[in-house]
Amino acid sequence: MKKLITLLCSGAIMTSLSAQTARLQAIHNSADAATATVDVYLTSSTGSSLLLDDFSFRNASPFINAPAGSNITLGFAGANSTSVNDTIAGLSYTYNLTPGATYILVAEGIVSGTGYSPATPFGISVYGMGRESSNLSGNTDILVHHGSTDAPVVDVDEVTAGNLVNNAAYGDFAGYLELPTADYQLQVKDETGTTVVASYDAPLSTLNLDDNAITVVASGFLTPANNSNGPAFGLYVALSTGGALVALPATTITSLNESNINNSNLSIFPNPAKDIINIEGETIKNSTIQIMDITGKFINEELYFSSENSINISKLPNGTYFLKISSESVQLNSKFIKF
Repeated sequence: MKKLITLLCSGAIMTSLSAQTARLQAIHNSADAATATVDVYLTSSTGSSLLLDDFSFRNASPFINAPAGSNITLGFAGANSTSVNDTIAGLSYTYNLTPGATYILVAEGIVSGTGYSPATPFGISVYGMGRESSNLSGNTDILVHHGSTDAPVVDVDEVTAGNLVNNAAYGDFAGYLELPTADYQLQVKDETGTTVVASYDAPLSTLNLDDNAITVVASGFLTPANNSNGPAFGLYVALSTGGALVALPATTITSLNESNINNSNLSIFPNPAKDIINIEGETIKNSTIQIMDITGKFINEELYFSSENSINISKLPNGTYFLKISSESVQLNSKFIKF
């Protein structure tokens, strides 16, 4: 409660003192134990105030108003500090925000002199085109940020839709992905796109993130043993409302995955789809059609007698499904997303 009151009061003070404001969200992603909890001060031409009290690792502030059009300084002090004078040497950063713009600031990196490899210096990664909601109704807009100091350059793929983020290095923002709100499976791969580093569920629909804009942050260490046994690598979601980051659950691709998908001359479109998926390549008349959920549970099985080569999925809940079409002449195993 103290942190919330401090944040709201600071926002009100900044709004009243400056006719020009920008919107700002701060995300704490420094996995160094020395910065596990910090106080954040904002200094402008009118003085200093405590912006975030006891701001903990893997937490985010809500979006707040901040002075724009003139210099402001963000200073990081240890927890239980008493004033801006307690700011840790070297951990102050000056900005001149554009009036009316929306910023996402991610604090990350290493302060400690020993115990971390690589010891990437503490700093703030800034994204100046932030969003507080999705551009289109029914979507979830996702800003992806690489903030793991010992992770390599990575790609991020969605199991069905393919490559979403290409060659993201530490500190990079990949720009917003505008995705239909559904449940997805993500694979983090090395920059060659061939080696899977980790796999995660991204249950956007299950989390009720319709019409939201979120930031997905790569956080923690791939090799904790080389980094003072710090927090392990994961993907975490910062909501526009702030609060503790939401961990995306680590997963393994089920047995009904790409290795089981036959590369026949059949394909499905659109994918993702809302009401109808179409089958292209050969007629599927007189075929058996099976639909399974992501766990492999059968949702529907029927003989298909129509010559229209389309399947109505409008009654399915939003999510990821497996489709199997089989007859004497055709065979298709594929994945689709319903939104």
